[in-house]
Amino acid sequence: MPVDLAAFLGVVLLAYLVPGPDFLVIVRAAARRSALGRAAALGAQTGLCVHMGAAALGLSVIAAGSALAFTVIKFAGAGYLAYLGVRALIDARRGTGDRPTRVEGAVPSPPERDAGREGPTAVAASRRDSFVQGFLTNVLNPKAALFFLSVLPQFVRHGGSPTGQIFLLGAVDIVVGLVYWQVLVSVAARLRSVLDRPACRRRWELTTGWLFIGIGIGIAAAE
Repeated sequence: MPVDLAAFLGVVLLAYLVPGPDFLVIVRAAARRSALGRAAALGAQTGLCVHMGAAALGLSVIAAGSALAFTVIKFAGAGYLAYLGVRALIDARRGTGDRPTRVEGAVPSPPERDAGREGPTAVAASRRDSFVQGFLTNVLNPKAALFFLSVLPQFVRHGGSPTGQIFLLGAVDIVVGLVYWQVLVSVAARLRSVLDRPACRRRWELTTGWLFIGIGIGIAAAE
């Protein structure tokens, strides 16, 4: 076997079990609707594809070697998380919590009963927004970039194609993540019955908003 997949799987599983920005974005989206959680998860894993490609092409090494480039990525990621946090706080203050609005004449769909609260265009926009949030949160997370730069190469063995091994390990990471996020979405979706209560929805948005801001500050302050 050209790479130590068993050891790498252990590291990847541990990394996913530690909550981070992706975790918060996906849980918040899934608490609104399962389809939004899945869209956010797909966005996050698409972001990993970007990191994987950058690592294979050597761009991650260049970015890591440039203090300016790393600082720009770090503050861009921190700023985006702070933006998501402020949005959540505004939603909490307005009492909307990003809840879907009912459209007259909409017919609920059995597989996704609350999807009928929005028209087809609004539903597509919500999914697109969740995908973009997951994608940008991952792409702008310097820790994700450092994982592909410093952790993943430790499992690349000599004697084989480094690029091929990076793509193999990256693909394993992405597939494991897709399975893990699907389970998380199913669990987080159970929050909907609780969050239908306005007071609970408001506290949830306030909590997630401050968590986004706190994580953003932590990323910005990290050396």
